[in-house]
Amino acid sequence: MFVARRALPRRTLLKGAGAAVGLPLLEAMTPALTAQEATPAAPAALRRLGFVYMPMGCDPSRWMPEGGTPGGEALGALPPTLEPLEAVRDRVSVVGNLELRKAYPGTHATSNAAFLSAAEAKRTESSDYRLGTTVDQIAARHLGADTKLPSLELAMDLMSMVGQCDNGYACVYQNNLSWASPTDPLPAEAHPRLVFESLFGEGGTPEQCRAALRRRGSLLDSVVGEFKRLGTELGAGDRERVAGYLDAVREIERRVGRAEAAAAEGDLPDLDRPTGVPASYAEHARLMFDLQILALRGDVTRVTTFQLARETSNRTYVEAGVNAPHHPLTHHGNDPAKVAQVAQINRFHVGLFAEFLKKLAAVPEAGGSLLDHVLYLYGSGMGDPNVHDHTDLPVLVAGGAAGNHVGGRHVRFAEPTPLANLHLTLLHEVGVPAESFGDSRGTVAGLLGGAA
Repeated sequence: MFVARRALPRRTLLKGAGAAVGLPLLEAMTPALTAQEATPAAPAALRRLGFVYMPMGCDPSRWMPEGGTPGGEALGALPPTLEPLEAVRDRVSVVGNLELRKAYPGTHATSNAAFLSAAEAKRTESSDYRLGTTVDQIAARHLGADTKLPSLELAMDLMSMVGQCDNGYACVYQNNLSWASPTDPLPAEAHPRLVFESLFGEGGTPEQCRAALRRRGSLLDSVVGEFKRLGTELGAGDRERVAGYLDAVREIERRVGRAEAAAAEGDLPDLDRPTGVPASYAEHARLMFDLQILALRGDVTRVTTFQLARETSNRTYVEAGVNAPHHPLTHHGNDPAKVAQVAQINRFHVGLFAEFLKKLAAVPEAGGSLLDHVLYLYGSGMGDPNVHDHTDLPVLVAGGAAGNHVGGRHVRFAEPTPLANLHLTLLHEVGVPAESFGDSRGTVAGLLGGAA
């Protein structure tokens, strides 16, 4: 039974056979939330934190803007790789001269492992691996206590490799961005159907989710009655918001189904990708980004991570005009043609992230947009891949964090500065109390906004 109008709980769900669909933030939820203004659930302070990992560094000459100061200055002309972000530049900040000292001796495995942990990976080819709790999981403990999923871990590739992957390091370091503890990596999911079912189904193993799907048909068909009943408790504006959200959920469900049908009729699959995903890398990535939007809108989770590709990936990006495999290109030996192709791949990835940000900006929420209430870090644990260094990392921050993040800024430190400083700053910007993180030595003051 639903609570009367103007006092709807934030955790209200539409339930059907094997389905449980959360709702976007509604005006009818405001009275119940404003009584808790000191908590992160209040509309004015609702914040989410996300991370997107770009593998194998970048071409620095086409990534780094000119200028920048330790205290931050207005972001100037965007360099070629970042040009796709022009439409959302006021919500984007670039941070330069960050480093990952714990990622040395300089490997692909440690680039991925240290990115969110700022910790040193134990060198092992066996199961006695050890790293550190990652920043997303620190946030999840604070932001995810009241959500269906404390955090959501996504990827684009199958994580089936075992044993050694890179210079004597176990594959677990390349496969997992998120670690709940130094010995507890969190596997990421690359299959859109399984992600969709984890967001809106009632849970269970992948096999149970598929069985429930066969019994149920469309997930939304099972909650139509609940939606109609809820409509009697809502004003016109809220009914429109809920209908729009459910339309978005249904469209994603259709896209997942079309991809599965096309895959069943297509050629042999790429062994690095799960079956049942769109044939196009870009469409697969867009689907995974759109699933994040649904999860954030419906408050299914407030913390996400997304690995755009594994380190050492040999994927080719024909859609970006690059026919050569990614990893060999990064060992370019300063060949201008190969460097340019690396930059094309970098720009292609940034372009997909820019599309995601623009979609977030188009979703109304709490007097602004969904982009105003999220904070995303996009970047890599490797700087110049040709030399496998972990200095001057390609990193940018996007979103508003409910007023706590100042966008349109360019911060560049005079000396190499721990990436952990930025992680600590992000925790503060989304309201997570923390005195330190990893090897942090402070925060990045040039990004902090004025909201409480």
